[in-house]
Amino acid sequence: MIRLNYRDARPIYEQVKDGLRHLVVTGALQAGDKLPSVRALASSLAINPNTIQRAYESLEREGYLYTVAGKGSFAAPQADVNADRRARLLEQFDASAAELLFLGLTAGELAARLQAAETGRTGHREEERA
Repeated sequence: MIRLNYRDARPIYEQVKDGLRHLVVTGALQAGDKLPSVRALASSLAINPNTIQRAYESLEREGYLYTVAGKGSFAAPQADVNADRRARLLEQFDASAAELLFLGLTAGELAARLQAAETGRTGHREEERA
């Protein structure tokens, strides 16, 4: 479900958050699907439950999941995703695209990556090797 990389510079809670966000965005977790309890996920990843709780709270603020008292956490419908989050991601995208163009990538290569992302073939192999 979620893979942690202890050599990654990002904190563990961010890796958990990114992994869960990816599952929601790709549809692996459908709207309304129940997420594992904090304790269960912490146990399966062999990390502190506070780390999972922090990731869940952050994802709830961003609109990727919601919590029902006494029931647990659930994947939120995509329509509920925070518009502010979308705006921030677009700003990051614009900055990254501008830098990639500066570094020699063509607009066609960027468009091909967008097309691949849309069809589920993101081509992250170069980044994984780095």
